[in-house]
Amino acid sequence: MKVRGSIELFQYWDRLREGRSAPKRTDIEPADIKTLLADTFILELDGRGSAIFRLAGTRLCAAFARELKGFSYSSLWTTKDERVVARLAHSVLHQKSVVLINAEAVSQSGRSMPLEWLLLPLDGGMDNPRALGSAIPLEKPFWIGSDPVAEMRITSLRVIDADREPVFLKNRPEVVVPPLDIDDRDVVGGEIPTATARRIRHLLVIDGGKED
Repeated sequence: MKVRGSIELFQYWDRLREGRSAPKRTDIEPADIKTLLADTFILELDGRGSAIFRLAGTRLCAAFARELKGFSYSSLWTTKDERVVARLAHSVLHQKSVVLINAEAVSQSGRSMPLEWLLLPLDGGMDNPRALGSAIPLEKPFWIGSDPVAEMRITSLRVIDADREPVFLKNRPEVVVPPLDIDDRDVVGGEIPTATARRIRHLLVIDGGKED
């Protein structure tokens, strides 16, 4: 994690879970993270099983120039990344994974900024899985709020084992996601990559079969 706000939110979540895979959603006290609220959000599942925003902070909504409540999380991302992001959100909600996504936010006029997305699972019971998250720019350009973000692009991602090295999260290698051709969007599938990947023509090759 590169952003202080992401680290603070992770540490808060880690304290609340007390060794469990995730804290209960009722454990979250907004007053405890009041300095982070503008950049945080809650995800839940809609009737089709897609991750949607239940709540979204004011600064995050301002960046997209719209209220995000009820919008699909994956809909914020470029078409070629949408399927991967949907799988990552599913992993957080259903498998209690912790996910860190480094992304490039591209505005309507073509400006860009690096953004760090953190997704943390919450225990809402079998029927109400939830996720707590944050989206924090690595730098805050002058145009945020006046030039709406049009889409997000993944630059790298990491699926984290929070029990092994919870602060700096180096136990799972970061996967750098190369640009995909427009026809590659349907190739991405299967398990979420958690090791170094390389692209050969239209295939994303992930090394496996090695013991940790």
